[in-house]
Amino acid sequence: MTVPQTSQSHGRTWNGPGWGFLVKLAIMGAINAFGIMGIFAAFQAESWLILAAAVIVLVAADIVYFTKRALPLKYLMPGLAFLLVFQVFIFAYTAYIAFTNYGAGHVGSQEQAVQAALGQGERRVDGSPTYPLTVVEQNGELGFAITDDGQIKAGSADQPLEVVGDATGSGAPQEVPGWNVVSRNALIGDPAMQQAVVDLRVPVSDDPNDGSLRTRDATSASIYLSTMTWDADTQTITDTTTGTVYRATAMGNFVSDDGQTLPTGWTVNVGFDNFVRLFTDPAMFQPLALVTLWTFAWALLSVAIPFALGLLFAIIFNDERVKGRKVLRTLFILPYAFPAFMSALLFRGMFNAEFGVINEFFFGGANIDWLGDPWLARVAVLFVNVWLTYPYYFLVCTGAIQALPSDALEAASIDGAGRTRQLRSIILPLVLVATAPLLISSFAFSFNNFTVIYMFNNGGPAIPGAPYALGATDILISAIWDISGVSGGKADYGLASALSILVFIVVGIISAIAFRQTKKLEEYQ
Repeated sequence: MTVPQTSQSHGRTWNGPGWGFLVKLAIMGAINAFGIMGIFAAFQAESWLILAAAVIVLVAADIVYFTKRALPLKYLMPGLAFLLVFQVFIFAYTAYIAFTNYGAGHVGSQEQAVQAALGQGERRVDGSPTYPLTVVEQNGELGFAITDDGQIKAGSADQPLEVVGDATGSGAPQEVPGWNVVSRNALIGDPAMQQAVVDLRVPVSDDPNDGSLRTRDATSASIYLSTMTWDADTQTITDTTTGTVYRATAMGNFVSDDGQTLPTGWTVNVGFDNFVRLFTDPAMFQPLALVTLWTFAWALLSVAIPFALGLLFAIIFNDERVKGRKVLRTLFILPYAFPAFMSALLFRGMFNAEFGVINEFFFGGANIDWLGDPWLARVAVLFVNVWLTYPYYFLVCTGAIQALPSDALEAASIDGAGRTRQLRSIILPLVLVATAPLLISSFAFSFNNFTVIYMFNNGGPAIPGAPYALGATDILISAIWDISGVSGGKADYGLASALSILVFIVVGIISAIAFRQTKKLEEYQ
């Protein structure tokens, strides 16, 4: 029989770590493993902000959960970590992008822009040997491997060719140390990979002027050289065929003396230029002013009309004289149970001018262009949103009315107050006290209600002359979507991020003022 080891100190017996500690150790081991993986990934990507945040969170978690003093933080730490990752970091990163020119044509570093520029007008170097080629892969990135002077050289678009081993023959390498060989069958069966291989350029060395390795058939490769040459000392790119010199500018572009600009630039800090542009560029300011006015009108009406409708139905169906109240209540909340994006798509077809049921059954087959006329489109999308949201207020107001003190209503009735006076002086103030926070949050939600706007009419119809395909029913959040270029067109993430920051500030200020004003309603209690 084995006797468990024990130790005594000051009259206490220690029997080793308990199951709780072992479970905590296993969980923290897994968290540290994932955290270290994230730190190494951030280091390799040179994302120093993410690296610093990951280190701070990981060290803080270890300190909190392996000490006995920070007991409250043991419960708060998970929520704080998620807040930091999904709220604070996202907001900080958005703010960072808002001060850059990040967008179409400016998505990488200057080195990448130079490589892209040199890739224009490439031609095969005269006398360049043809190398037997093997397509390889490393960490999801395609590359080339060749045999040259008895050595195996491999590289990718971001990693110039380097010696990785000794060759055993003069043909294409069969095994490449540190790389995975892509089989011919895998390459033949994947057209997208075939195109990626044809488009791939692997620099021969760290000097971009030495050219790149390219292939046309994925079996052999040659060195191609651009008609452009890069001079790192003077920060210029010269077109050797025309003699045009493109100079690097502070705005992240290569620009010639006569104003020509190379299509690919790089990301730089532009200060407050994006914010200034929102207010000083007439082509941008006028459409955004219309969008902003409609956003406020949309948010207010999307709360006021459904709330009034829901309160009306709640008062009606709270009356015991209404027969079948339970069945009717169920029918009235059905729109709330149906997915919003599906409802928006269905109503989009119903409001169609040619074959929609709205024109057919309610307007005698008239050709009313609900989706093409700006004001009719606004009325239509507002109707759809009211249809989707009034059941929510119906449920909320029903609960608030049923929670009203019956003695107050009875006393008012005895004093001679009619139903209208009771509604104005007792029911409405008390319901507003209970629902005011919900109304404020609903305003913020409606201010950023992207789903209905996008699914119903994609923000259309278009505003004439507006950039980024802005439309009459676009609200600020859908305008941000258009400017970001996610749905197509030229992307301008810096400008979209700047507008996002302004929207956040506006909603925050309005919500703060509204919450302060709700305290006045408590005087009615």
